[in-house]
Amino acid sequence: MRALRRLLDEIEPLFAKGGPLERFAALYEATDTFLFTPRDVTHGAPHVRDAIDLKRVMTTVVLAVLPCALFGMYNVGHQANLALASLGLEVADGWRGLVLAELGVGVDPANFWHCFTHGALYFLPIYIVTLLAGGLFETIFAAVRNHEINEGFLVTSMLYALTLPATIPLWQVALGITFGVVIGKEVFGGTGKNFLNPALTGRAFLFFAYPAQISGDAVWVPVDGFTGATALARAAESGLEGITAVGLTWSDAFIGHMAGSIGETSALACLIGAAFLVYARIASWRIMLSVLLGMVATVTLFNWVGRSGGHPFLDVPWYWHAVLGGYAFGLVFMATDPVSASMTRAGQWVYGIVIGLAVAIIRVLNPAYPEGMMLAILLGNLTAPLIDYCVVKVNVRRRARRHAT
Repeated sequence: MRALRRLLDEIEPLFAKGGPLERFAALYEATDTFLFTPRDVTHGAPHVRDAIDLKRVMTTVVLAVLPCALFGMYNVGHQANLALASLGLEVADGWRGLVLAELGVGVDPANFWHCFTHGALYFLPIYIVTLLAGGLFETIFAAVRNHEINEGFLVTSMLYALTLPATIPLWQVALGITFGVVIGKEVFGGTGKNFLNPALTGRAFLFFAYPAQISGDAVWVPVDGFTGATALARAAESGLEGITAVGLTWSDAFIGHMAGSIGETSALACLIGAAFLVYARIASWRIMLSVLLGMVATVTLFNWVGRSGGHPFLDVPWYWHAVLGGYAFGLVFMATDPVSASMTRAGQWVYGIVIGLAVAIIRVLNPAYPEGMMLAILLGNLTAPLIDYCVVKVNVRRRARRHAT
């Protein structure tokens, strides 16, 4: 009995507040409750407004973005297999070619399984490195602050990985997500306290720090020696004629059969995710609609100006803008981030219009950066607190005048 008592006295500090076993238990619980009910829940009381909690919110977003991830893996492999066929090659390069050979999978661009498997060999390493690097710093900050690890990083990691090209070096993947987690989120207090979208913050860091690996014509199709501009880059150079000259139709662009970031090419997959998020009341339909209205109004004005001559991108109609680049992905999953977006209903309309206006201006009037959606959303994140502040002030003054009379 004395030996047992001494053993219990020795291991008791490990389970104390902040002990190593308690931290491991917190990590295990966050993983275990991803698909199950958490241990501590509220039961009644008038302050309970909804049955949903943070775990279910994050799980819903992950499920909503899965169509983009699945189609993205297929499209990356499809674009790579098309490039290999155009170069007269019958096997993929490097270790991926060896894995495909071991699995008995070819590189036929007309075979769905060949395309999906080939694309998965590009996406999965990027996503695994994102989880390991970002999860490490999430765990470190949670341990230092004695906070529980939540499922918020699962959403950040998925969105971040889907915004990257398939050719990006893995060490840059780790560096970008580290910057997004630490600088874009944890230094401000962690989940729920960041004013910038962490995934976009990491993506923006890579764009400005390593532009050669995340922009240009050689990074979108993962085949050595193959270069090809994205449809958005062709539109910036030659307008609508530049898009149609390569045989790309609007329906192909809507489905996502074109080169680009892993998960951003399919507006159809984004639309499926948007319907799921709006139905689950996770994302604000006001933000989605206002981002669209802001872009439509601005692009329509540019189309009217373009008739008198000018930049070829001025003539591209709004429905092409909606399916090119990362517009649809940003509208559905990035702009609607409940932490970094406006929270008031009136503010959400203004916030979305600001993003829609900014993305059209950046795309059309800035020849150095035809994408625009990432910078527009970050600009919206910066203005969201000011927008909400103004909305609250206007409401306070309106109520003061009403009661004064």
